[in-house]
Amino acid sequence: MSLIVQKFGGSSVADAERVMNVAGIITDTYRQGNDVVVVVSAQGDTTDDLIEKAYEINDKPSKREMDMLLTSGEQISIALLAMAIEKLGCPVVSLLGWQAGFNTSSAYGQARIKSIKSDRLKAELDHHNIVIVAGFQGINKYDDLTTLGRGGSDTSAVAIAAALHADRCQIFTDVEGVFTADPRKVKDAIKLHEITYDEMLELATLGAQVLNNRSVEMAKKYNVEIEVLSSLKRVPGTVVKEVAKMEKMLVRGVTKDTDVARISVTNIPNIPGIAFKLFSKLAQKKINVDIILQSVGRDDTKDITFTVSKDNAQTAIEAIKNTFDIEEKDIICDTSVAKISVVGAGMESHPGTASKMFEALFENDINIDMISTSEIKISVLIDINDADRAVLAVHRAFFNN
Repeated sequence: MSLIVQKFGGSSVADAERVMNVAGIITDTYRQGNDVVVVVSAQGDTTDDLIEKAYEINDKPSKREMDMLLTSGEQISIALLAMAIEKLGCPVVSLLGWQAGFNTSSAYGQARIKSIKSDRLKAELDHHNIVIVAGFQGINKYDDLTTLGRGGSDTSAVAIAAALHADRCQIFTDVEGVFTADPRKVKDAIKLHEITYDEMLELATLGAQVLNNRSVEMAKKYNVEIEVLSSLKRVPGTVVKEVAKMEKMLVRGVTKDTDVARISVTNIPNIPGIAFKLFSKLAQKKINVDIILQSVGRDDTKDITFTVSKDNAQTAIEAIKNTFDIEEKDIICDTSVAKISVVGAGMESHPGTASKMFEALFENDINIDMISTSEIKISVLIDINDADRAVLAVHRAFFNN
């Protein structure tokens, strides 16, 4: 008998028919003699609908009250799914995040899991119940409900798998696994049988929407193997695990990220410590910076260009204004850009990967604005209107066979 954690996203439980389909997957797993813990997201577009309702009432709602509101979406889905499993004749109990023992930090809207008190989960499993847990949520030291941020249900599932030492953690989505590109956009995308934690983390961070990057970080830390598979088709998926390193370099995927803002700060004094002053201020504001380019300007000045998510762009601009005594015209923000990346282990020791990518873009008349590289990825910033063409061109260059 195995302990299996299964997670189902909002699209997998979007309506009554899909809820019954998911209930069938869960009960089949249970009847095979397994203990089963299930993590569920809010149905369909429920979270977006709740956010819209909040802003109809108050255009600046507090983060605490937003968490109180948004956690209700998962409460609905776990109850409905439990009812479906009852209908199929299996014992089941639904639990909110706090009932399942999720203790979090107090950063409303983006809380971090501090610990899981798994006594209730273990007790329910000992009673041979299927346990349905509301993903994306927990409780802080003030007994307030908190949410883990978008994609937090993936993190909830991996955290439970780690806490209970589960034999398997399955993440069910609307695609059949991890592909070399978005199969909904690239018809020749290839499904991968397995992928390393590091490669999956890069893909998730760079725009692949299959797994939340925090869940992959946690899976690597606690050595939790993840299987990504479809809730709509009963076919094998993709296993995310630590794979033995090989000499051969393999490009695992091509991603597109359009949630990018490029900010350029010009005419900054060319003196030591300026870059530290700028990026430490952004770090204080919890703003993640990706691609960075620094160049020498005129009259003993320098220019610094970097990228952040679109949501953080205005906060970054305000931080710059508060840090430097510069004119408004010296801060330029461009949101009409996209980041295209190729990911694969061993790039550093295999020359030619970058040139193949750049050649594919050149042949399709796509201009590169910025470049960033690491051991396992190459990213370029391009015009957002060229993004889909760029993904197709780069994917064709690496996977034409």
